[in-house]
Amino acid sequence: MHDFRSLLFFSTLFTAAGLSGVLAQEAPVASVAPVPAKAPAVRPATATTRPVAPAGNHVALTQKDAGEAITVSAARRPVSVDDIGSSVTIVTEQQIQTQQRRGLADILVRQPGLNVVQTGGFGGTTSIFMRGNNANEVKVRLDGMDINDGSSTSGAFDAGQFVTDGMGRIEILRGPQSGLYGADAMAGVIDITTAQGQGRFTPFVRLEGGEYGTFNQVLGARGSKGRFHYNIELSHYRMDGFNNIPSYIERAYGADRQQREEGNRNDNRSANIRLGYDVTRTFDVGLTARLIQSNYHSYSVYDLQSENLYGDSGVREQNNKNQAIVRGTAHLVSFNGLFDQVIGLGYMTNRNRWTETGTSYGSAVNPDPDYYRSERLKIDWHGTFDLKRYGQFLIGAEHFHDSFNTSHTASSMWDSGYDNSAGMDTTAGYGQYQGNWNRILYGAANIRYDANSRYGNHVTWRVAPAIHVPGTGTIIKASAGSGFHGPSLYQLFANQVGVGYSEKGNPNLRAEQLIGYDAGMEQKLLHDRLKFGATWYDNRVRNLIQSSLAIDSSYNYNYSYENVAKARMYGVEAFLNWKARSDLEFNLSYTWTHARDETAHMELQQRPQHKFNFNTTWTPIRDLTFSGNILYTSGWRDLPVIGSETCSICAKGHGYVTIDIAANYKINRFVSVYARADNLLNRQYEEPIGYLQPGRGGYGGFTLSY
Repeated sequence: MHDFRSLLFFSTLFTAAGLSGVLAQEAPVASVAPVPAKAPAVRPATATTRPVAPAGNHVALTQKDAGEAITVSAARRPVSVDDIGSSVTIVTEQQIQTQQRRGLADILVRQPGLNVVQTGGFGGTTSIFMRGNNANEVKVRLDGMDINDGSSTSGAFDAGQFVTDGMGRIEILRGPQSGLYGADAMAGVIDITTAQGQGRFTPFVRLEGGEYGTFNQVLGARGSKGRFHYNIELSHYRMDGFNNIPSYIERAYGADRQQREEGNRNDNRSANIRLGYDVTRTFDVGLTARLIQSNYHSYSVYDLQSENLYGDSGVREQNNKNQAIVRGTAHLVSFNGLFDQVIGLGYMTNRNRWTETGTSYGSAVNPDPDYYRSERLKIDWHGTFDLKRYGQFLIGAEHFHDSFNTSHTASSMWDSGYDNSAGMDTTAGYGQYQGNWNRILYGAANIRYDANSRYGNHVTWRVAPAIHVPGTGTIIKASAGSGFHGPSLYQLFANQVGVGYSEKGNPNLRAEQLIGYDAGMEQKLLHDRLKFGATWYDNRVRNLIQSSLAIDSSYNYNYSYENVAKARMYGVEAFLNWKARSDLEFNLSYTWTHARDETAHMELQQRPQHKFNFNTTWTPIRDLTFSGNILYTSGWRDLPVIGSETCSICAKGHGYVTIDIAANYKINRFVSVYARADNLLNRQYEEPIGYLQPGRGGYGGFTLSY
């Protein structure tokens, strides 16, 4: 650990020394606009094409490169998706805007290899399963900052309150990525990049209304002035009146008219900021921030049960969330592009407050709120040596400090209250080599060492070759790697004791570990206008962390966590992309997933076996664009809400089909109008069981820009 901290310290000195040399040799000239620093592998931009750089990785992607499907996250440097064996999906800002997807969950649910589960529509708790793995085994990053929620029980990322405003790029890396990204990247990585401002000052306002009391407003401005570029977007999203309890559950519990009409309400305010300044041609600094404040009021099947089974009255839940994610970076290119390095400092905090109103036998159900708080401080550095025809060599180091607190004030003889705090440190170093042989065999190999103060040390690795068969348009890809996921601070140190029950963490928990591989083929035809392919994947996990229950002789229920299971997840991901004409494009994807707990010999919960998504984009005339989407998801095993609630897979969720359409029309350079219809067939479906998803809804609005 001392060695890695020393590396970060000396890297900072090296950056400062390099900057001093640059400033001594190069005085900025006011009459010449400087060109931002670029990674050696990317062609320089012209004077009329300003680079758009992902903030977290600080590499420049020109407009031409962006059209060539360049991934940054797969290797922490720009590389064509054809030249690396990793399975990658890239979602652009243009795709988000064309499909009018306002929440991150709405984008991810349509991507291959992912299953998204949301409790009751926009704002509800959201879990992301990748290739059948658990939701807390997927690492999510925003502009280079790791944003999995340390205040939650499992440490999983919750996309429920993440809106898409300001997002310029989403990269989805499937398969174990711990060799570059460490803990929580056991199943894969979702890497989000804020859009960079460029060109003239462009302010805009967007207003939108529609079903379920929807009224959304977005105000922003982006652009650049000389060396300074900026993108600032402020948004307010409101939804009111959506009832998420299925009718058959209302009948089972005898819901009255007021209970049947009770709806959820969500109020979300977000700010998304990206600022950058090009100090010289080879040195730039940047700052990104996302601030979220949300209030989510809900009425669920469990509140209905409390009222009609146990005699409570007026039971309602409220979640208040405050989240801040901030990261600053400094980027320096030295020795005429031979060495490219970035140093960053990031901070994230979550403040969650949960309360439940209502009375039970004349007393308040929950007079004092539950609080869940977490903080994360991260310092990181990585540098790339460009060895020209001999490839590229990447080295890096990171240090994290995570802290967690949960508290609740005692309110009765049955409620003893609690106040738990804990923290942990992680220091890591990694390296990667990437190169090619005769532009036929491409490959990348990495290795990483993580030292954690709570659950020990781990070495992970990954190799990802790709073979281009000359003259055929055929690419053969494969990858293999290891991954791990450490227990959360809650799972390690929770301590809640009441009358008749207790919940205690297990400080002896070990990290979950995975070995996985995939192999596939991709084919290009019709001058690259038609692309299709398929990938087989297989992951094996051991030391799975699961909750445990022990009932003692006094019939006290004692909950904890244990490493008790192993699992295997395997399946197929296939796609077909066809650009039939310059104004018409079709995209299809299919995912088959088989996920089983090999200890209990049962299917894993909330993993549908089949998923199909079809999307088409058509621009019949200039400035008018139509988008259509069909999503099919097969049935899955889940927790029943009527009857036994101790069996996690005793209920069967029904498959469903949804159809969405959207239209965008730019009237002139100042005004655009749009409309969309979601769930056009009004399919009534639950995911998870007990939580109805929104039915047919129409939405529309306009954007004013200058």
